[in-house]
Amino acid sequence: MPTESDIRSALATVRYPGFSRDIISFGLVKAVRVDEENNVAVDISIATNDPNIPRLIHEQAMETLQALSGIGQVRLNFDVKDPPQKGTTSSDTLGKSSIPGVKKVIAVASGKGGVGKSTVSTNLAIALAQSGARVGLCDCDLYGPSVALMMGTSEHPMQNDAQQIVPVENHGLQLISMGLLLSDDAPVIVRGPIATRYTQQFLRQVAWDNLDYLILDLPPGTGDIQLTIVQTVALDGAIIVTTPQEVALIDARKAAAMFAKVNVPIIGLVENMSHFVCPNDGNIYHIFGKGGGEHEAKRLGVPLLAQIPIELAVREGGDEGRPIALTPPSQHPSSAAFHKLAAQTRALVPLA
Repeated sequence: MPTESDIRSALATVRYPGFSRDIISFGLVKAVRVDEENNVAVDISIATNDPNIPRLIHEQAMETLQALSGIGQVRLNFDVKDPPQKGTTSSDTLGKSSIPGVKKVIAVASGKGGVGKSTVSTNLAIALAQSGARVGLCDCDLYGPSVALMMGTSEHPMQNDAQQIVPVENHGLQLISMGLLLSDDAPVIVRGPIATRYTQQFLRQVAWDNLDYLILDLPPGTGDIQLTIVQTVALDGAIIVTTPQEVALIDARKAAAMFAKVNVPIIGLVENMSHFVCPNDGNIYHIFGKGGGEHEAKRLGVPLLAQIPIELAVREGGDEGRPIALTPPSQHPSSAAFHKLAAQTRALVPLA
């Protein structure tokens, strides 16, 4: 008797016309039902104005499923919707869908590594939680996960009765990271398709518990994992992290362009390592340049959400598993900057 898993595995070989991706990874398959007589019904949702797209998918899917051993009648139910007009967003574009248990999903991205994106993600999540929101943090960087260290936990996630991963809780957050599943020195050696599958598991097979905000800490760049997320998840917005120097801003533009192509709104820009305040004389030094983040935010037409200074306490907090945002904002300027970022984020992505 074919199972739902068998059906989904077979449909994972059906490509979306014109793409190398399959209809399962695009999130087009909304439901699979197998009755006692092995008859199969599949619900598929597509946003397109091209009548050839549903027809081609129907032909491929029917051929694939009818070749399965022991299968009865096959019925494909298509829900074909108009795509969103230019300048609008839709959670059904190419199968984008929401994440169960989550109200708002925000991606934190950067065009290059080394700009402090995970530091911003972690402290933003903590500051949001301290503002009274229920918050989750998903470390989507499979190859260089750092959230577990920054959050000060090595607890291994458990599974519930529904075979879902139960996120670890620490510092008032629900969190998941590949760093919680592997030992410190174990590398993640997987090719693109497998990385995509892991990413989907982190997003859709985690038992997120009634979250107001889920912060996605994306890997640097615009590779397979990032594309999987922006093409299949109904993101409520993205925050771009950069440093002031031009080499970082160039890559930040690439990240912004990626989100623009899939109609994900840019919430704003964060300029990390903005400046250094000398503890001896109080003078401000712009080590990586001055005004780059502000100029780029104006160019993109988005707000500059925060300028985070270079401070020893920020690095120490991340290394010791106690992010600086846990410190009362009145006691530390970097904590104040992250709490301002959280307030700006809540204002721009309100819950109601």
